[in-house]
Amino acid sequence: MAALQKSVNSSLLGALAASCLLIALWVQGGEAVPIGSHCRLANSDFEQPYITNRTFMLAGEASLADNNTDVRLIGDTLFHGVNKEDHCYLMKEVLNFTLEEVLLPQSHRFQPYMQEVESFLTKLSNRLSQCHIDSDDQHIQRNVQNLKDTVKKLGEDGEIKAIGELNLLFIALRDACI
Repeated sequence: MAALQKSVNSSLLGALAASCLLIALWVQGGEAVPIGSHCRLANSDFEQPYITNRTFMLAGEASLADNNTDVRLIGDTLFHGVNKEDHCYLMKEVLNFTLEEVLLPQSHRFQPYMQEVESFLTKLSNRLSQCHIDSDDQHIQRNVQNLKDTVKKLGEDGEIKAIGELNLLFIALRDACI
C-alpha cells in the first residue's frame, strides 16, 4: 500500500511539474526563454495609458526644443551587430544612461511630465537591474558609448534630443523586453 501511495505521489508531482513548465512556456508565448531570465519586463508595464501618454507628451514637448534633426539616437544603428536576444540588455544600458545622465540634470524642465516619466522609467530600470548577458558585451558597450558620445558632443542639445526620443526609448524597451 505504501509503495502504491509513493508511486501515485511521484506521478502527481511529475504531472504538476510538467504542467508548470507548459504554463510558463504558454505565458512566454511558447518561446524557449529561460524561466529565470531577468531581462524581461511585463507587458502590463507598457499598457498603462496614463504613463504612455505622459511619456509621449514629454517627448513631444522636448522635440519642439530640439534643433538638430540630422541626428537620431535610438534607431537601427544602436542595434547594429547586437543579437536579438541581447536587445533588452542593450536597452537597459541606454535606459540607465538616460536616467542618470539626461533626465536627472534636466529634471527641472518639461514639467509636469518629467517627474512622472522619470519615476516610471526608474521602476523599469529597477526591474531590469538583474539583467545581464553571459556573452561578451563589447559590441553592446561600443554602441552605447557611441550614443553617450553623441549626447555629450551635442551638450545640452543632446540631452534635449534624448528627452525628445523618450517615445522611441519606450517603444524600443517594450519591443526588446517583453
